[in-house]
Amino acid sequence: MLAHRLSELAARAPEIEEDLALTNIALDLLGQARALLTRAGELEGRGRTEDDLAYLRTEREYTNALLVEQPDRDFGHTIVRQLLFSTYQLALYERLQRSADEVIAGVAGKAVKEVAYHRDHALQWTLRLGDGTDESHARMHAALEALWPFAGELFETDEMIERLARANVAVDPAELRPECEAFVRSALAQATLDVPETTWAPSGGRRGRHTEAFGSMLAEMQSLHRAYPGVTW
Repeated sequence: MLAHRLSELAARAPEIEEDLALTNIALDLLGQARALLTRAGELEGRGRTEDDLAYLRTEREYTNALLVEQPDRDFGHTIVRQLLFSTYQLALYERLQRSADEVIAGVAGKAVKEVAYHRDHALQWTLRLGDGTDESHARMHAALEALWPFAGELFETDEMIERLARANVAVDPAELRPECEAFVRSALAQATLDVPETTWAPSGGRRGRHTEAFGSMLAEMQSLHRAYPGVTW
């Protein structure tokens, strides 16, 4: 989902270097998703491919975190979303390198290097914009106010995750929260940005309940595959 969101910014970033950077990040995320969806199809045993799982599920069958489906209202929103998600994702993949599932461990081992760059890219822009002009600071503040509430869902757990964590296949995301929050809070302090004070914590994405922005994005993602079933390229 985040790969698709970032791909929407092709030719729309504030400078050509960012067109390339964001597109490359999207490609990294897409590569990770392809490997994990292929593994999911194998474990499911119903003959579904990565394309089936990526493009042919119903809206309620997608269980992504709400944060990654949030639209890019401006470049500040893009950077804040990247900072929050890549910080979580890096901590997750670092631990998944020791997963009992060899495929997941392999994906994580390759992804760690990619996501470390994603986080550093977001961090550098956070510092630059947060401690930049009055306009850039105000936009980053607005983006934080809009996106910070969605970050808490990244660290939610449930019975299935707990069971897989005990089997050393997955990681309990709740264990990642102190480390991730410490990094993000330090970054925001350096960028002269305040952590939003809010108790609103939307949830439900990982149970198939999405925000309004998800529907139009999914329709766009699925349009080619549904119009031409079995298409290859």
